[in-house]
Amino acid sequence: SVHLVESGGGSVQAGGSLRLSCAASRWSVRSSYMAWFRQPPGKQREEVATLGNDGRTRYADSVKGRFTIIKANAESTLDLQMESLIPEDTAMYYCAADSFPWWSFGREPQYWGQGTQVTVSS
Repeated sequence: SVHLVESGGGSVQAGGSLRLSCAASRWSVRSSYMAWFRQPPGKQREEVATLGNDGRTRYADSVKGRFTIIKANAESTLDLQMESLIPEDTAMYYCAADSFPWWSFGREPQYWGQGTQVTVSS
């Protein structure tokens, strides 16, 4: 079965940087649709960054210019480089994957990781 495992979360001061990684087993990052989502405390989960199998990316307005979704050199790794972090970025961050563009079908991605916590202090 497909497994997604996130790492790289932690605590950082505002203005700092973090790089999250998603290691996928039995899954090709390069030929699929991948994304990072986050869920702030007491709020709904939101899509942060998406990477299509054609290399196209899209970002939430709140992170544009600060976050970058990256296919790492390894076939099965997806990263999220986060710069200029602000307290509002505090959330549990999840990696998600699907063989199809889930947004076209009005559903969520098929596969999810367990999440990694990011805490940004002011």
